[in-house]
Amino acid sequence: MNVAQIIAAKRDGKILADEDISRLVAGYADHSVPDYQMSAFAMAVYFQGMTTHETAVFTKCMVDSGERLEWPSDHTVVDKHSTGGIGDKVSIALAPLLACCGVKVPKISGRGLGVTGGTLDKMESITGYRTELKIDEFRSIVNQNGCSIAGASKNLAPADKRLYALRDVTGTVPSPPLITASILSKKFAEGLDSLILDIKWGTGAFMKTIDQARELAELMVHVGNEMGVKTSALITDMNQPLGNMIGNAVEINEAIEVLRGIGPSDVTEVVLALASRLLVQSGVHSDLQNSEQKLNQLIESGEALNRLAAMVESHGGDLLTERPVAKTNPLKLNQSGFVQQIHAHQLGLAIIEMGGGRKQIGDPIDHSIGIEFLVRIGDRIEAGQPIANIFCETAAADHAAKLVESSITLTPEPIDSPKLIVEAI
Repeated sequence: MNVAQIIAAKRDGKILADEDISRLVAGYADHSVPDYQMSAFAMAVYFQGMTTHETAVFTKCMVDSGERLEWPSDHTVVDKHSTGGIGDKVSIALAPLLACCGVKVPKISGRGLGVTGGTLDKMESITGYRTELKIDEFRSIVNQNGCSIAGASKNLAPADKRLYALRDVTGTVPSPPLITASILSKKFAEGLDSLILDIKWGTGAFMKTIDQARELAELMVHVGNEMGVKTSALITDMNQPLGNMIGNAVEINEAIEVLRGIGPSDVTEVVLALASRLLVQSGVHSDLQNSEQKLNQLIESGEALNRLAAMVESHGGDLLTERPVAKTNPLKLNQSGFVQQIHAHQLGLAIIEMGGGRKQIGDPIDHSIGIEFLVRIGDRIEAGQPIANIFCETAAADHAAKLVESSITLTPEPIDSPKLIVEAI
């Protein structure tokens, strides 16, 4: 195999043979293809794309680079995956809520990509929580609690595990084929029966337009169903943060509030919409209204929060131990008007600048860093009104404050707030 020729072929927009894709992925998995060549290939795909068939083959090869989880035939195994956005802590509340409905949720999650935070980084802000598990332990926790949130083991989609980290630092994150292969390879390795996708678009997402989000959703749903997993998607708005909290420890705290029934209405809306659709799609509930009603009952009774606490304990963590949050630095805006636009990307950059995200592979994360964003699109702001609280102990808070302030565009005229759940595919 001549890897340089494969890279050059994709660079020039050619359609790759199945065998070339298979050899490339297998070589990357066994380290005979180095990072610099896979980085070049990822950049070629970023600019030239892949056909649906190429994407399906690439996805299958990523799965085949490792093991697949197997479950008893009487288990209904489901999962949800988000393409990521600023303040997206949905999985943390969703997994235990679904587990209370009798399905198994083997959630293999990732770390931060670009400006969006990673579920694993958030979970590791919980004292003692272990995200790296052997397959047998992961399976045992899922069987015991109905759910587990962990990283992909070395034996599950190992090619994706390496490529995922590489994309984060090479500017190749927002590529539909690479996103599809990365997400679905982990999902298929879980041994799923049913999958729902949260495809986000906007200033705080990788897909900047609704058309890009729709293209990705249709590609992923097509590939997922073609490979034998019931797959559907919701397109959701990410032109502003989801919820109020952005960071790691602060997002865990907000997810807990959702399961206490006192969380932000937008986070709760997305959690219930995804969960109810997934349960109907899986045949657990008969219709969306009935499903959402039962999910609300699980929140009100405290059963869903108790399930999260039990899962955390199985991972060696303690949900009751208070998570440190850095010193509060209030930020006020010296202008008046209606919030017309929120450049949520700037908020993600602010978290990274303060040490709550990564600039390079292996960078440590300060889980106490965060932002509480206090305004929404359509809100009226008066000069001198607080717009955010920045949680940071260092001088980086000043730089972060400038990024947060620059994220808001005001207009003198009233403006409607955007629709959160745009469409279903």
